[in-house]
Amino acid sequence: MCSEKEYHELAKSILQIEGNTSLEQIKGQLIGGDFFDLAAYFPKQFIDLLILDPPYNLTKDYHGNRFKELHKSSYALWFAEVIDLLIPMLKPRSTIYVCSDWKTSSLVLPVLEDRFFVRNRITWEREKGRGANQNWKNNTEDIWFCTNSKQYYFDVDLVKIKRKVLAPYRFEGKPKDWTAEEDGNYRLTYPSNIWTDITIPFWSMPENTPHPTQKPEKLLAKLILASSGKNDFVFDPFVGSGTTLVVAEKLGRQWSGIDINMKYLCWAKKRIYLAQHDPAIQGYRDGVFWERNSLPQQRKTSFAGGRSKNIQGSLLE
Repeated sequence: MCSEKEYHELAKSILQIEGNTSLEQIKGQLIGGDFFDLAAYFPKQFIDLLILDPPYNLTKDYHGNRFKELHKSSYALWFAEVIDLLIPMLKPRSTIYVCSDWKTSSLVLPVLEDRFFVRNRITWEREKGRGANQNWKNNTEDIWFCTNSKQYYFDVDLVKIKRKVLAPYRFEGKPKDWTAEEDGNYRLTYPSNIWTDITIPFWSMPENTPHPTQKPEKLLAKLILASSGKNDFVFDPFVGSGTTLVVAEKLGRQWSGIDINMKYLCWAKKRIYLAQHDPAIQGYRDGVFWERNSLPQQRKTSFAGGRSKNIQGSLLE
């Protein structure tokens, strides 16, 4: 992900805070440290969109930072503390998305219902996962869609999915809710809360990193486009590989985030730098989300973003 020289240089750019901050101080900044130690230093009511992807209640090593599975009640208390530290940072009309797996979902939902308006549960297919001889293969995750009040921003037109129409319907000889294109017939469809068009980053994708639980850019693009406007502030208190902030940068949002792992922050910093030169998001072209495995059709459309650059390239050579 980063050479030793890059780590050395990128680490210098990670913000360290020791007291109260202003919005201008944290805007566009990756912040190093423990969220629980730093939360009190952040401004009040600055977040338009909160993307929360905390450690699930699983024992997992995050490159030296180990999270150990807790008793269910202990994890619920841990998560509630996270939420309560974030609430003062939320604007009255903020939107909150919380990622979880099937085990963790039942633990976080009561906390969210007690504090927010829970609008929906998105379940997305991870496409790949380990097989199991005595169980069903686990290849889905959840995202809880919540709002801080009854008034909130949501633009469904920006997240419609372009699908091929197999049996097009015509009315008075004209296409009904679809368009005829050179390589087939297509319709922009309303997104449901079941997402089967997401591809997990793998070795040949420019966005891929060694992070054990990296989320795809396409997944975050849907959340950010649906629930924030241009220049709205997106905040991520568990940055990880940096996908939320990379996509926020590509889509013209303001952003900031925290992580305890300096290695991850350097990965994120490098990805954000590359995003400033190449805003492409795999599976999203010309303002349209495409079905999975539709790259040949996508290539036939005009695309101003140009070719994706390889994230493994050096910034300093």
